[in-house]
Amino acid sequence: MSDLLNDDGLRALCAFAARAPLCLFDFDGTLAPLAPDPAGVLLPPAVRQRLQALQQRVPVGIVTGRSLADMRERLGFVPDYLIGNHGLEGVPGERRQHAALVRICNEWKDWLAPRMTGIDPAIWLEDKQYSLSLHFLNARNHAQSIADLSALFAQLRPAPRVIPGKCIFSLLPGGRGDKGEAVRQLLRVTQNDAAFYIGDDVTDEDVFRLPETGIFSVRVGRSNATAARWTIADHEAIGTLLDALLRCVPAAR
Repeated sequence: MSDLLNDDGLRALCAFAARAPLCLFDFDGTLAPLAPDPAGVLLPPAVRQRLQALQQRVPVGIVTGRSLADMRERLGFVPDYLIGNHGLEGVPGERRQHAALVRICNEWKDWLAPRMTGIDPAIWLEDKQYSLSLHFLNARNHAQSIADLSALFAQLRPAPRVIPGKCIFSLLPGGRGDKGEAVRQLLRVTQNDAAFYIGDDVTDEDVFRLPETGIFSVRVGRSNATAARWTIADHEAIGTLLDALLRCVPAAR
């Protein structure tokens, strides 16, 4: 990984941005800071203003693990594309059987709910309709909670795709797509050969690992395990990055 905001990184970003790429952003930990209570998170006004200015020049999309119903009230503007549930929801042109996803998640929820209380009452389950998230930030013993929850997940049928995050597990119906497939579909729909993508978590690696050469991948925070080419230090640097994009993208769409 290389620092995007040093001289070499900014030159590479500017050359890529001149192609008028589709600009895609994860939300929590990227555009907005991580918070103990996800329900209270809103897009910071200064970030929103920059995104709206960017949207006047290139298409802008949000690709998030949150549901669309949860996400819309947090932005304060309407992006060109809003993809939720780790790529399961909001992808243009998709024909997935969402009723089947809802049924599977409801069955998982009904089975998990009474068993979670025996692990730690501070663990809470978020129903995103097409996926589930289990939050354990406030659990007494994180290591024990991880072990106990993992043992429960192993008993779920059909077996979920389990995505670990920062004090969170996301459960997705297996074989149903991810953020990487969502970005691929957006490139097809928009007939664009270039996409800028930035994220901070495990689910964003599905985008970082894509073999397409036209994806400029950026991770928030350093990691030795990432497939992203570039990095910025933390969420606080997102304003500087957006300013750099605004300097380099074409003057109008």
